[in-house]
Amino acid sequence: MKKVEKREPKNPIENLLRMDRIPHIWCAGCGIGTVVTSFIDAIKKNKENLDKLAVVSGIGCTGRVAGYVKLDSFHTTHGRAIPFATGLKLASPDTKVVVFSGDGDLSGIGGNHLIHAARRNMDLTVICVNNFNYAMTGGQVAPTTPMTANASTAPYGNFEYSFSLPNLVESAGATYVARWTALHLRRVTKSIQEALSRKGFSFIEVITPCVTLYARRNRLGDGLNLLKYYYEQAEIKHGADTRTVDIDYQGKLIVGKFVDKDKPTFQDAMDTHFSNVLGDDYQLYGRINHEKD
Repeated sequence: MKKVEKREPKNPIENLLRMDRIPHIWCAGCGIGTVVTSFIDAIKKNKENLDKLAVVSGIGCTGRVAGYVKLDSFHTTHGRAIPFATGLKLASPDTKVVVFSGDGDLSGIGGNHLIHAARRNMDLTVICVNNFNYAMTGGQVAPTTPMTANASTAPYGNFEYSFSLPNLVESAGATYVARWTALHLRRVTKSIQEALSRKGFSFIEVITPCVTLYARRNRLGDGLNLLKYYYEQAEIKHGADTRTVDIDYQGKLIVGKFVDKDKPTFQDAMDTHFSNVLGDDYQLYGRINHEKD
């Protein structure tokens, strides 16, 4: 009787993961892994050139993404993912650069870099996993923690006003802004596809409260309870005014694609300006003069 070789089952996204680093560090019920799945699904559907794609992450739970994806990736210092990504984009204009990090890293420690990258309309795709706290360091209040929510540094409830990230980045100059939850995986995938297919500063927020610290401290249940919350409270409003999409504690979640407009990127604006000022003496950024035509 012929011996049949038994094949080990493989995950369909395994070829784009560093399997030597699996299992990952994320807790059961955490939404970060599902966002990574959406990201990989998006680059496959877009048939992205993997040799011209790079991922940059900061510090925190989401910051570990750079270490798990089998792409050119960089795990930078706290709050510095965007300036690192900016330098990478300027050094290699043909590379699509994706910043994959958390709300604390991007809007707290790195908030200044976030607003100026949006202001300049840097050609970056930023995926922000918003878990409502500084999860890796103990569940402290973050810039996105809803008012009255309990946190390790706010045991009687948070009294600080929180950022509405879509409003923040649109006000600063972002040209593509979307928000989804970890339940809306296909929509997250589509938004990432759209962001990768356009030029300019694109920002995608994915709501997935930390199941271990935020949810536990606030007695919100497990990951399944959080998915139920997204299902019951999320309302899709494409084109919604970002001034109206604030998040209240356990309140309505307005999700959708809020902003999608065209505007010259930092590099395009620089080329246009210096070509007008210097004429033929100016060499287009990242190109040689005979490519102007």
